[in-house]
Amino acid sequence: MARGFVVHPTYRVRGGVPVVQLYGRLETGEPFLVEDDRFRPYFFAPRGSEAALAGEPEVRFDASALRDLASAPLVRVETNVPGAVPRLRERLQAAGHAALEADVRFVYRYLIDHGIRATLAVHTRGTVDARGLVRFVNPALSGEPADVALRTLSLDLETTPDASRVLSAALVGAGVEEVHLVARRPVAGAIVHPEEPALLSALVARIRALDPDLLLGWNVVDFDLRVLVARCEASGIPCHLGRAPEAPRLLTDPGPMRQSRAEVPGRMVLDGIPLVRDALRLPDYRLDTVARAVVGRGKQIDPEAPDAAREILRMWREDPEALVAYNLEDARLVPEILAKEGLLALALERSRLSGMQLDRVGASIASFDLLYLPELRRRGFVAPSADPERKQELLRGGTLLEPRPGLHQRVAVFDFKSLYPSLIRTFSLDPLAHARAGDDTDAITAPNGARFSTRDAILPAVIERFRERREDAKARGDRHADQAIKIMMNALYGVLGAASCRFFDPAVANAITGFGQEILHWTQAAFEAAGVAVLYGDTDSVFVQLPEASDGGALRETAEKLRARVEADVAARIQARHGVPSRLELELETIFEQLLLPRVRGGRKGSKKRYAGWVDGRLVVVGLEAVRRDWPTLAHRLQEGMLERLFTGRDPAPFVRELVASLRAGACDEELVYVKRLRKGGLERYAANAPHVQAARKAGRMPGGVVRYVVTRSGPEPVLPGRPLPPAIDHVHYVQKVVEPVADAILELVGSSFGEAVGEPTQLSLL
Repeated sequence: MARGFVVHPTYRVRGGVPVVQLYGRLETGEPFLVEDDRFRPYFFAPRGSEAALAGEPEVRFDASALRDLASAPLVRVETNVPGAVPRLRERLQAAGHAALEADVRFVYRYLIDHGIRATLAVHTRGTVDARGLVRFVNPALSGEPADVALRTLSLDLETTPDASRVLSAALVGAGVEEVHLVARRPVAGAIVHPEEPALLSALVARIRALDPDLLLGWNVVDFDLRVLVARCEASGIPCHLGRAPEAPRLLTDPGPMRQSRAEVPGRMVLDGIPLVRDALRLPDYRLDTVARAVVGRGKQIDPEAPDAAREILRMWREDPEALVAYNLEDARLVPEILAKEGLLALALERSRLSGMQLDRVGASIASFDLLYLPELRRRGFVAPSADPERKQELLRGGTLLEPRPGLHQRVAVFDFKSLYPSLIRTFSLDPLAHARAGDDTDAITAPNGARFSTRDAILPAVIERFRERREDAKARGDRHADQAIKIMMNALYGVLGAASCRFFDPAVANAITGFGQEILHWTQAAFEAAGVAVLYGDTDSVFVQLPEASDGGALRETAEKLRARVEADVAARIQARHGVPSRLELELETIFEQLLLPRVRGGRKGSKKRYAGWVDGRLVVVGLEAVRRDWPTLAHRLQEGMLERLFTGRDPAPFVRELVASLRAGACDEELVYVKRLRKGGLERYAANAPHVQAARKAGRMPGGVVRYVVTRSGPEPVLPGRPLPPAIDHVHYVQKVVEPVADAILELVGSSFGEAVGEPTQLSLL
C-alpha cells in the first residue's frame, strides 16, 4: 500500500472516455499519478422524469433508493462524459424537473464517492516511468491520512516595462537558488543565455527537472505565468511546465472576487497575495510592504527611483549583477513570508480537512459541500443543485446591546466560545434537520419559527468531530490545524446564509442568528441578576463592569465566579425552554483596567463596534481610527498617543497641540497619505467622484487596486512609488477633517475640546 497527498485532481477525455487523474506525491518522496477510466459522471432526477431525456444518446437510468430532502424518490442519471451534464440538466429543467447534484464537479464527485480528502492510500502496485512518475492505473483507493513533504518552487520574472520581453527569471526552492539572465557576458550569480528564447527553453526545462508540487509567486498567475506563456508562444517554445505535455491554462473563477488561477498538470500554483490577504491586515499587499512587515526586509531596488519598471531595465543594461540580486531576493521573499506566517501549512491543513485543492481552500461553499454531501448520502438523501439565479435575501445579524458611552473602570469581557457552531450543536440547526422536522414530534422551534428535527441533524456531529480534533491540535501545539479547524467551523453560518450555497435557506440562517440574539439577551439578564452592570454586548461578547476589589487577583476570581454562574443560568434556561442540554461555553476573555466606549460622532449615543481599553500596560483598540487602514498614519499616531495618555492619567491636550504645530509646519507630510482599495474593480464601474477615485484616475496603473493619495489645495493627488509627495498639501484639510474629530472624541472625556487644546476656540476657520 502506498500513501500520498493529492496535489492536483483533474480529468481528461480520451477516445470519448473520461479519465480521472490524481497527481501528487507519495510519503516515500516520488511523484505519482492515479488514472481511472472506470468512473462515469452522474446526477439525480425525480422518478418519472425519464421521458424528458428521451432521445438523448448515451444516457442510462438506474432506480435509486436515495431520496431528495422532501423524501421524493429519485433515479440516477448517468452519461458518458462530464461535458454532457449541463445539457441534460437544462433539458430536465425546461421540462419542469429538477436535476439534483448535477453541478458537482466530476473529479470532486469521484473523490467524494471514494472517501478521499487530500490524502489517500493506493492498494494496487504502480509502475515507474522514465521521468520517475509512479503511475497507478484503475487502482483500489481509500481515504487515509498521509505525512507527505511537498516540494515547493518560487518563480519570479523580471521583464521590460511593457512585459514584451523576459530579462531574467529566478527560481528558489526544491534545493536550488538560481537566476537565469539574458546577457552576452558572464554575470556573477547568474546562468546566462544569449537571447530570450534560450532563457525560456532553459527555464521551462529547469522547472520540469526540479519537479515541484507547488509553484509559488507574488501575482504569479496574472503576471509571471501569463507573461511566460505569452513569450513562449511568441517564440514557438512549448510551455510544458507540468507533469504532462500541456501548456498552463489560465483561469478566472466566477463570482465577485474574480480570483485568477492556473492549471498546470500535476502541480498546484499558489499566489502569495490571496494567502496573505486572508490572514493579515496591512496597508496594501505589494510584495515590498508585506515583506517589510513580516520578515523585516523588502525589495532590493532604489526606493527613490521614479519608475521601478524602468529601474529594472536600467539595471539589466548597466548593472546586471544588481538585477540578479534583486530578482533572487524577490523569489526568496515569497516562501519566507509564507513560512513565517505559517500560511502554506495552514492551506495544507485546510485541504486535509475539506478535501479542496490547495488553490481553492478559501472556497467555503465548495468546502462545505465536500463535508456535507457524503454525510447526506450516508443517510440516504441527495442534495439539490445550487441555483445560480437565486437572489441573496436580507438576513438577521447578530445582536448589539446598546453601549454606555464613557470611560469605565474594571471591565471584564466574556464571550461564548465558537457561538454559532455551539448553537448548531445545541439546537440541531441543520439543513436536513429542518427539512425533516415535520416527522419529529420533538422538533425544536427556533425564535423565527423554523423547526429542526433532533434525530436527523448532520452538522452537530460534524462540528463535534471538528471540536475534538481542534482540542487535540491544541494539546499537541499544532497551531495550523487549530486555526484551520477554527476557520472551517466559523464559516458554517456564512455558508448557510449565502444564496449561492445549495443548502441556502433563510429560515435556517435566521434561526442561527435568532438563537444568538436570544442567548445574548439571556446572558445580559443573568449578569444583571447577579448585580453587575452590562456596558455593551456584540453578538457573542458581553462587557461587564466588575465591583471594586483590592487587587487584580481578586478581580479575576470575581469574574470567574460570575462566568460560571451566568453560564449555568443560560444552560438552565435552554433546558427549560427547549428541552436540550446546552453546548455553550462562556469564557473570560480579558479584564480591562480601563475601557473607553466612545459616542457616535456628533451625537450622545454610544458608538457600536468601537472601543479602546488598557490592560497590563498595553493599549487595545477595536474599530477606531487607530486601526483603520483607510485613515492616514497621522490619525493612528494621534489617537494612540491620546489614548495612552488618557489611560495613564496624563493630559492629552499638550500632545495634540504639539502634533498640530508639526502638521502645519509640514513636518508630518509622510503621515498624511490615505490608502484605499478600489473594491468594484475597474474605474469604469465608479460613477461617484470620490477622492480616491479622482486620485486613481490621475495615477493610471495601481498594483492590486490600492490607491495611495494625499489631499492638496487643488484636490486629491496620487502618491506614486519612488516619487516625492505632491506639492501644496492641504494642511487645513488634515487639521479639520482628521485631527479635530479624532481629538475631540477623547478630549471631551477630560472636559476639554480641540479648540481649547490648540488655543484657538473660535478661530478654526482662519487656519
